[in-house]
Amino acid sequence: MPGGIAADATSSEGLKRIGAAARDVDAVIDASGLERLDLQRAIGTTPLIDISATASHLTRLAAAAPAGSTVLLGAGIAPGASSVLIAALDVAPGDDIDVAVLLGAGEAHGAAAVEWTARLAGTTVFAAPETDAVGGKIRNLRTTRRFPDGGRDRRFLRADFPDDALIGRPRGLRVRSWLALDSALATNALALVGLVPPLAPMLRHAPHLGSDRWRVRVSNRRTGHTRLASGRGQSVATGRLAARAALRIAEGGVTGVVTMADVLTPADLVSVDGIEIDEDR
Repeated sequence: MPGGIAADATSSEGLKRIGAAARDVDAVIDASGLERLDLQRAIGTTPLIDISATASHLTRLAAAAPAGSTVLLGAGIAPGASSVLIAALDVAPGDDIDVAVLLGAGEAHGAAAVEWTARLAGTTVFAAPETDAVGGKIRNLRTTRRFPDGGRDRRFLRADFPDDALIGRPRGLRVRSWLALDSALATNALALVGLVPPLAPMLRHAPHLGSDRWRVRVSNRRTGHTRLASGRGQSVATGRLAARAALRIAEGGVTGVVTMADVLTPADLVSVDGIEIDEDR
């Protein structure tokens, strides 16, 4: 609506204002990072596009979706573009899928994104698919794996992106997500925070060493089939992807609890300004 409104989504009065405004729009994009179910209740059956990357929150959001509503879980890069790429892989039930997310350490992110990363430190990966196989709990930012990146291998850290919950388990796949920054020094700092969680607040003051480039690589361990998406500016790309998903939902025909893989295709990703898709490798 012209001019928009200002509302405090943490207050009952603010939620009432948001709920009233939601009745006059085609869709609501929740980019607040607050991860509050009462926001979903406030907007009712108006389609909701949530850009959160927290598996536990998105699982609760799906369970609480009102009857007759449309809720899109994880609109962004990871999950989001990653979900679309997983759906485009050649897979069979039981396959192991790796999602390697490379983010630019030179980009200044909003407070919600920084807090999300800080909260990972030392916490348990939500319903990790490897838990049953190895026993015990899988901790964020502690397990490492190397993936090809730009002609060399890069170290990635196990991280709790929610593609396993959103698209892996429903399709009989085991999806593991990994995170690296384009600065090796910054990735090493994340690893240190994973080992010593009380150091997590230092992430709020970390220097921006690196670029603003991002890349998502998804691969099937059994077949080696790989798809990649890349671009510049994680925050801008997330906003553009969420907007594209909202437009698709507003066009009609999308109902229920869905992911980006139910709404967009790799061709749709390429049509978003600034996003590139590499051919199968």
